[in-house]
Amino acid sequence: MSQASLAPSDAEARIAVLEASLARANAALAARDLLIETLRGQIARLRRMQFGASSEKLTREIAQLELALEELETESAVPETGAALSDTPGRPAPVRALPDHLPREEVVHEPASGACTCPDCGGALRRLGQDAHEMLDVLPVHWRVVRNIRPKYSCRTCEKIVQAVAPVKAVARGKATFATLAHVVVSKFEHHLPLYRQSEMMAAQGLDIDRSTLAGWVGQAAALLDPIVSRIREEVLKGDKIHADDTPVPVLDPGRGRTATGRLWVYAVDDRASGNTAPPATWYRFTTDRTGAHPQAHLAGFRGFLQADAYAGYDGLYRSGVTEVACWAHFRRKVFDLHERVATPLTTDILERIGALYSIEAEVRGRPPDVRLAARQNRTKPLVDALREALDAALRRLSPKSDMAKAIAYGTKRWLALCRFLDDGRLEIDNNIAERALRGVAVGRRNWLFAGSKTGGERAAAIYTVIQTCKANGVDPQTYIADVTGKIAADWPAARWDELMPWNWSAQTAERVAQAA
Repeated sequence: MSQASLAPSDAEARIAVLEASLARANAALAARDLLIETLRGQIARLRRMQFGASSEKLTREIAQLELALEELETESAVPETGAALSDTPGRPAPVRALPDHLPREEVVHEPASGACTCPDCGGALRRLGQDAHEMLDVLPVHWRVVRNIRPKYSCRTCEKIVQAVAPVKAVARGKATFATLAHVVVSKFEHHLPLYRQSEMMAAQGLDIDRSTLAGWVGQAAALLDPIVSRIREEVLKGDKIHADDTPVPVLDPGRGRTATGRLWVYAVDDRASGNTAPPATWYRFTTDRTGAHPQAHLAGFRGFLQADAYAGYDGLYRSGVTEVACWAHFRRKVFDLHERVATPLTTDILERIGALYSIEAEVRGRPPDVRLAARQNRTKPLVDALREALDAALRRLSPKSDMAKAIAYGTKRWLALCRFLDDGRLEIDNNIAERALRGVAVGRRNWLFAGSKTGGERAAAIYTVIQTCKANGVDPQTYIADVTGKIAADWPAARWDELMPWNWSAQTAERVAQAA
């Protein structure tokens, strides 16, 4: 047989190998895409489970799934080396337009031979059109110096000297603008960058600013924001339902040469889940210890619903006329911790029953109170009654000293407060609103070392009050703080404080006011 007759079979074999390789590559891509979609679905499902959002295990599980998804999506964005054929069209990538508000810089790429002469024949070129595509670019923080110049003029008739009034300064005898103060404050308390690290980052850009100077800027920003904090406090205390929680905060104690433990308390009003359009507000307070006198002083005069955990320090408020609303997430967590250690039919049954309550809540979230109340009375209440019967039956079988009996007793002792949401469509099933407000504090806990324990803690509480209320109202905290501190320093009239509150403020309104001024 001649060499020529072998060629077609060799070519067919090579084609078969390439086709098999392509089929394997396509199968691998399809499997990876399926896994990515599965992970996305799992993450979305876990995030919808409000009762599990506070559990540490579920938080870790979401974080691990996010990391796995991130790795898979990174891998899927890199083309396989040698797996794709040059003549095989790739899968079209989704085209997403970049936001219109971003500034644009055009870079024109002319042919290497120039825009006038054809590289092949030397003829003259004429423009036919252009191809363009946009790419997202990033620049480091761009520092600049604003030089305020005030020309002086003298009258030729009376020799009076005329000059513009000096613009108000963010820091007396300081060099920082209000935007700089806002940047430092938000970087520390929202992005969890301690001042020493910010100082190091500035030094890397050739800007030598001591940490002590940055600390002074933070203090000045907190002082300027004090009227806003006071107004947010008033708004919170006006509510008929408050969510409360607290978290430990390490505080530097120079006298003892070690770290003491203070507390950061949060009081939040947010009725959006019941269809209320009133603005959400979050108010923080710092104390050097955790005694019941603190929440009683913070909420003195309040007589509405208080949704919180089972901390005994709230009992004085309940005796004074405040109505207790307990948290199903806390009760569930007691059972879940045991279930995680050793799963039993009892723990599984209780968790599934509580999960059914949350499924109904998810359906009516954002609906008016009467709709929520009807769903709870018709659908949730029978499930709650059946759960109580199961809990009582379990307690009769269990030893009172067992961990499971103690977990169940945590709920049965507070059953009236746990069931209060069934009779009022404005109330929530849990206290996750307050817990979410403290989540950022837990992330940035390493930053919480204060030179002056009480002063530093109160300053941090004030800034957290402004930042969290801004976020709850969909306002960028840095833009807001830069604008509002400037207005307050310029003697903004007290009669117009409401215009500066996060729920009334907008960047567009602030710009119009500045132009009018």
